Parts: sequence; structure tokens; C-alpha cells
Amino acid sequence: MAVSMRDLDPAFQGAGQKAGMEIWRIENFRPVPVPKSSYGKFYTGDSYMILKTTALKSGAFRHDIHYWLGKDTSQDEAGTAAVKTVELDAALGGRAVQYREVQGHETEKFLSYFKPCIIPVEGGAASGFKHPNVNEHQTRLYVCKGKHVVHVKEVPFARSSLNHDDIFVLDTKSKIFQFNGSNSSIQERAKALEVVQYIKDSYHDGKCEVASIEDGKLMADAETGEFWSFFGGFAPLPRKAAADDDMPTESSPGKLLCVEKGQAVTVESDSLKRELLDTNKCYLLDCGLEVFVWMGRSTSLDERKSASAAAEELLRGPDRSKAHIIRVIEGFETVMFRSKFNVWPQTTDVTVSEDGRGKVAALLKRQGLNVKGLMKAAPPKEEPQPYIDCTGNLQVWRVNDREKILIPSSEQSKFYSGDCYIFQYSYPGDDKEEYLVGTWFGKQSVEEERSSAISLASKMVESLKSQAVQARFFEGKEPIQFFSIFQSFIVFKGGVSSGYKNYITEKEIVDNTYTEDGVALFRVQGYGPENMQAIQVEPAASSLNSSYCYILQNGSTVFTWSGNLTTSEDQELAERQLDLIKPNVQSKPQREGSESEQLWNLLGGKSEYPSQKIGKDAESDPHLFSCTFSKGNLKVTEIFNFSQDDLMTEDIFILDCQSEIFVWVGQQVDSNSRMQALNIAEKFLEHDFLLERLSLETPIFIVMEGSEPPFFTRFFTWDSAKSSMHGNSFQRKLAILKNGVTPTLDKPKRRTPTSYAGRSSVPDKSQRSSRSMSFSPDRVRVRGRSPAFNALAATFENPNARNLSTPPPVVRKLYPKSVTPDSEKLAPRSAAIAALTASFEPARESIIPRSLKVSPEVPKSKPEAVPKENSNTMSSRIEALTIQEDAKEGEAEDEEGLPIFPYERLKVTSTDLVTGIDVTKRETYLSSGEFREKFGMTKDAPLSGLFNQHARQWKKCACYIGTKALGGCNGSVSVPF
Repeated sequence: MAVSMRDLDPAFQGAGQKAGMEIWRIENFRPVPVPKSSYGKFYTGDSYMILKTTALKSGAFRHDIHYWLGKDTSQDEAGTAAVKTVELDAALGGRAVQYREVQGHETEKFLSYFKPCIIPVEGGAASGFKHPNVNEHQTRLYVCKGKHVVHVKEVPFARSSLNHDDIFVLDTKSKIFQFNGSNSSIQERAKALEVVQYIKDSYHDGKCEVASIEDGKLMADAETGEFWSFFGGFAPLPRKAAADDDMPTESSPGKLLCVEKGQAVTVESDSLKRELLDTNKCYLLDCGLEVFVWMGRSTSLDERKSASAAAEELLRGPDRSKAHIIRVIEGFETVMFRSKFNVWPQTTDVTVSEDGRGKVAALLKRQGLNVKGLMKAAPPKEEPQPYIDCTGNLQVWRVNDREKILIPSSEQSKFYSGDCYIFQYSYPGDDKEEYLVGTWFGKQSVEEERSSAISLASKMVESLKSQAVQARFFEGKEPIQFFSIFQSFIVFKGGVSSGYKNYITEKEIVDNTYTEDGVALFRVQGYGPENMQAIQVEPAASSLNSSYCYILQNGSTVFTWSGNLTTSEDQELAERQLDLIKPNVQSKPQREGSESEQLWNLLGGKSEYPSQKIGKDAESDPHLFSCTFSKGNLKVTEIFNFSQDDLMTEDIFILDCQSEIFVWVGQQVDSNSRMQALNIAEKFLEHDFLLERLSLETPIFIVMEGSEPPFFTRFFTWDSAKSSMHGNSFQRKLAILKNGVTPTLDKPKRRTPTSYAGRSSVPDKSQRSSRSMSFSPDRVRVRGRSPAFNALAATFENPNARNLSTPPPVVRKLYPKSVTPDSEKLAPRSAAIAALTASFEPARESIIPRSLKVSPEVPKSKPEAVPKENSNTMSSRIEALTIQEDAKEGEAEDEEGLPIFPYERLKVTSTDLVTGIDVTKRETYLSSGEFREKFGMTKDAPLSGLFNQHARQWKKCACYIGTKALGGCNGSVSVPF
């Protein structure tokens, strides 16, 4: 489409250059910008244009243009708005979706921009209507409809306007009443309360009273009697008669018309196919409720205006005023438009030219305007974050027929492709222990064991009182949360479960299952030492890829192959994974292009393999859907511009992030529907409502209200107090409305650790950190790694220093950027750790895992001289710092805010005592239960009488200050310490 300077209205210059909203009002047939202070205020006698610019995660901008027509606007103004919308789209490069909005029949997408509602004002700026006197309050009655966005319409202030099906808001001078029809839903009532809040804030300065009136409640209630007094007293309401607004508009499969010389001509065809649309023409698709205008890429601006005028003419017929006009450009069709066609190819052979957008950008640039929004932006280059605390405790089970077998901690990161696994991961949350229970299905696993895994995992979730997040993963589709939890992950071919062995022959078991003596090829991938994987692939040259490093073994012979597109960090990961697969074996490094004949012989000879750089897909923009699941049928409704308030506790929602989906289940959802959460997710993937070509193996997370993990809440501006409230949606919002703020609930204390298989499910925080597997420092040096890596391995990867099921001593808790604790809280301990470790970890910044890095925000200062100490002393000092910091982080505190330590930890010599505590008040660091057990009295009892005498003698004892082991007092009085 050719674009010239005369096509651009001066009002549109610079439009759409940044995310946000821009509004113009039609005045004297010209668009005039509306001040931001007036956004959301519409006059019934005017026409408006609204541009919504959204910044996508890919780095590009998406534009949606709406033109809103007040019920009293003139045809000339409406026509001007329609034509100017086409011009605005041209100024933005010709790829925006355009919507026609009529007062009282707006789309949910449009209303979502102005939450909670819009209430048009009588009059008009450009039409000459008089504006009402805003200083004189008039009693008004509004009807509210909608579960997700609210359509608000003023109705006559009369009893006859009320009915049992809808919700009404009566706005009087001193009080706002919400009347809830007996047939209205809880969700509709909750949304209507948002309208009440809007009216209270907008028209009463937030200073009037609010009352909720239930349909059917008689005069015994004072507020009910006050409400009915405005209507002359109580009287039964008649059954609602069908109004024009409630009459359904018939939808048709779609009638296609071609626009030629301004006239719409029917296209004769047995079925709708993409091939019917010519890039040189414009078309109308009349579906009754919607009329789509399709504009070919090669059409001119005048032809597009003509097609828009033809659509407007089509809606001037009887009973068509409520229909929406949606205009789409070839190559940028909406999902709704494509779904109307019986046949629409997955990919269309359309060349989308950048000429139009480039020419517009050049015109604006010459005028000194910023044109960044018109040009395609590069996606942001950020390493993906797991948004989960990776310092928790992990347990893994392999499914064997209908049972689960606990895997030893030293082997729990080694999976077989023919088996199914269940894992439970517990980690510290903000105020309680959080749980993630997941299933992992190997590519070669059998359906029976997959079903058993789901059933066993569901029982584990039930045992945790449904407070755990449940997940389902397939091999090759794992999300970053999975890899960050397992950290060093290996997938071997074959399987060891009885289910796998029952379905394949013995020969296949021998051929497919990994053996240390056979030929095996592993592809190494990941982002760093705390997120790396080795995946066994077919031992053939075609399995290679220039973007990866590989490990090839044949008995004791091992090669490491590095593609030309790999980095030194990728090669370091291959060496680390080799330590797990074939320890104590010297490898033969091979660079792509200079391989030995022996390597090619093991791979069956040379052959073609991919050599192009593998690009990492940018994170997709999330979409939220409300779900209704009945008799196996799933219906969804998309919620635009969603927020936490859209998650109603009575409903189930799906957050579609394309690479993974979340099923959010409200607390008020019945138990039968809760049990169907996984089925709902699978149905959603099967239907692929957004035509995203979703894989049926897409990761699924099932999230219960009140137990939302950070990797879910990051998509919202989250207030944890809201998800912890009690009652239904209406009761919650009514409490907020009447109290003025969100009620602050008492946060539950951290759960008592539960023992599994003889060990605690909540490890001591001094043991939490990145759970990288152990390596021998000697093996590291044999491979010729850097001194920094040797120091790191020697310090943090001593296999004798800890059980492999628990991590090494924590240095800093791993948080994503959005939830990193204040640097001031981390600074003292981080600085101390840096000082203690500086002498034996030179240049470790380049290879140290993220979870072990010292915060860059710590102020730099010269470290004090650290005396030489043996490794045990150094470890104890680091452990002391760790425990001290953990206490400061509030892992366990008494009623006065003091940290709590176990009795055995306090009953030690002063040289081993926890640092940072007041040694003269050790009893104050006991829990209330242990204090009562040791002293025979409550912790808050007054210090008087015999106890006070004991305490004085105890604190004078030489043994108390560390001259000997504490086990009793040297004086005449025996004390607990």
C-alpha cells in the first residue's frame, strides 16, 4: 500500500511509539487528542478513536484501534471516525486490527481498557449538546451485566426497571446501593461491586456509604427498607420480560462478499477457504454478530476506506446496530477470523512487505519524531529465569507398574527414556514451605505407567492437603523450573521398569538401554552449572549439531566433540557432565572440522547434520481464559488485560504462555471440578483455541488458590493477601470495599518439617544452596581446567563434605531479579563471605553458579586480613555466618522477633557457639516448647524467686563464658545449659 504525506493526518504523527493508550475525539470532522485526565470519559453525542499499543515480549509493538460511537453521535461523525481509523492504521504500517464499538454493545476487549467500567455522560463536545451540571448530584439507576468485564447502562429510575436476573446500582446523594437479583451469579455480583467502588470514588470523592441489598430480603433489614423507600416501598418484582438488549442475534457460518467499486458482491462458494481471498481486493465476511473486513496487502488506502464504508452501509439495515465491525489485514488475521474458515493453512504464502511501515517511519523521522515503534525491534536477550527457590529438598521415585520406588539421592538426577518418574520438591516460600509434585514421562515410556504416575502423584498432592503445585512434563519439553531443580540432569536410553520391559523384546532392551561398555552419544545443553543436561541420542553423525557439545563413549574410550557455534561455557558444561557419566576417564577433545577417523567410525561414518545456529524462542505473551467444563466439553472465554482481580475463587482459569500452561483452581471450586483440572488442561491443548499449534506434550502446572508459586504470580501484579482471603468473590470484594483496604490476614507459620524415608523434607537452611553434583578435584585438574574452576570444585564440590541429597552450605539464596531481597539485608553476610573466600577463589566470577555469586550491590571495601586456617575452621566460620544470616531472614522467630535455635545448638562451647547472639541471654533463643521443657515454666513468666536466683548464679559461672564444656553449673545450682 502506497503511503504519502497527504495520507497522514497531523494528529497521528508520532502515534503508537510507546506502549499505552491514545484517544482522539472527532471535532469538526478532524481527530483531536483527548487529555489523559479525561481518558475513560465518553460523551453520548460524540465519536472517539482509541489506539491501544502493547509491547510484546518479542520486542515488537501490537496495535489495536477502536472507534467508539455514542448513541447520539451523528452519521457524519461516525463516518469520519471510521475513515480516520483506516488512516491511523496506515500511519502505523498497515497491520493493526480495527474494531467498531457502539455504545452499550462494546466488545470485552474494549471495556478491558477502562476497568472497571465506562459510564457515558449525556451531551457532546463537538455536537453542541449541553453538558450536565456535575455539581448537582442526581439519583441514578444503573444495570450491570458481565462476569469478567461489566457492561453498565443507565436505566429509568423506576421499580419497573428492576428484575431478578440482573444487578442494579442505585446512586443516591449520600449512599450507593447494590441490588443483587436472586438469579444473578456470585461472580457478577463481585464485578458489580467494582462499579460501586468506581462510582464512589468518581462521584462522591470516596466519602459515601455503601449497602448491599439481596433480592427477596424483606423490610426487617434496615438498609433493605431504606433501599425500597426510594421506590415507594417494597413490592414483589414481576418476572423479567425479554428486552431488546437481551434478544440474541443469530450467528451465521459466514457469508463472503467482495468489495468492487464500493459495492459488496456475494462470492459464490460451497465452503469458506483461504484461497478465495485475493491480495489485490478487499472482502466482507458477514457472520451476523460480527462483520469482518479483510484487506489484501496490495490494496490502496482508498480501496480500504471504500471497504470500510461498505461495511458501515451493511449495518444500517434493520436489527444490525449491535454488530461489531472488525477489520484485519492480510497476514495479520485474528484467530476469530481464521476460525470462520473451513480450511485455513497453518502457514500462508504471503510476503509481508516492510515498505509501508518503512516509508511512514521515514516521513516521521524527517519531522524529528521518534520512529522506534514503527520498526521491528529485536527481542530482548535475557537468560531465562526459573522464578523458583532452587535451594530446597528433592525426592524422586521411579514408577514400576503401579508402585513408586524411591531413588537414592546420588542417582535421582539420572532418568531413563523408557520410564516414568515422580518427584516432590519442597522449598521455602514467603511464609510457609512450598511444594511442587511433578511427573516426568520418558519418550519410550508406556501408557499404563504414565497413568499410574498421574494417579500416584495426585495422591501425594492430596496428602499435602492440595496445597502443592502439580506438574506434568514430557521428555524434551521440560520447562526451566524442572532443570533448575535437578540442575545436573542426564537422560539415558532404554528403561528399567517392569512396564517398559513387558512391552518390548529382550533384544530391544539390549539394543536400546544404555550400558557403560557400549557406544553411546550424549548431547550436552543448558545455561550453566546449575542448569545443565546430557541427553543420550542415536550414536550417528546425523545426531550432531554445530550448536552443541557432545560426549561419545565406547567402553573406556571417550571423545568430547565441540560444534563451531559453541562457547567456552558450553565446553565447560560438557566436561562437568562427563564427570557424571564417565568419571576418572581422560577424554579426547574433538573440534568440528578436525575430527579423527576413530570418532567417525564409532558414529558409523560421516553424514550431514544441522550447522545453523539454533535460536532461542522469545517468551510468548500470556493469555488468560475462564473455563467451563461440563460432560467432557470445554468452553473458554479470553480475559483481556487481565489482573489478579480477574481470578474468581469460584472458577477455573487457564494461563496460556504457549511454552507452558497453568490451570488455576479457586478455593470455592467444587471437588469434582478440582479433580478434572488435568483433563481440562489436556482438552485445552487439544482444542488449541488460539491456533498456536500447541503440542499435546506442553508442560502443565496445576495451581491451587493460596499456593501460587512465583513462576505463576510473576505474570500479575500480585497481592498475596487477596489469595489468602476467605469467603466467595462477592464477600471478599465487599469486605475490601467497606474497609477501604485489603484485609491483612495472619500469615500461617512455616509447616513443621515432615520426615520422608528417614530424613526431613525441609533441610536445614545451612545446607541449602545450588545442588550441583559432586566432583573430584583431582579429576578436574587432570582435564586441564582453569585455576578458578579448580578452586571452585575443591571448595564446594568435595563429595565427602555432605550427603548428595542435600546441597552444600548456602552462601546466598537464589532469587530472580523481580524478587531479590534488599541488598541491605544481604550485604553484611555477602561481604563477610567475600572476605573469607577471597584468598582461595581467584577470578571465580566467570564460572561460579548464579546461586553462589556475591551480590553485586554490596559496597566495595578493603577486606581485613584473614589468618590462615585449616579447612574445618574455615567451613565452621562459613557455616556460622550462614546460620546467622538464616536467622536474620526469619526462618524461625519467637514472639519478640528473636531468632530460634535448637537446644543442642546452644549447648556447646563458646568457641563453637552460634555467632551474632547475646551469650548472656542464651535462654531467650530457645523455642517456647524447649524453654518450658528445660526450665519448667513458660517463656513469658516473670523472672523472680528461685528462677531468678538460678539465673544469677548461672550467668556468673566460668563455664558459661566458655572455659569448659557446658553441661551444668559449677556452682550450687544446676541449670539447663
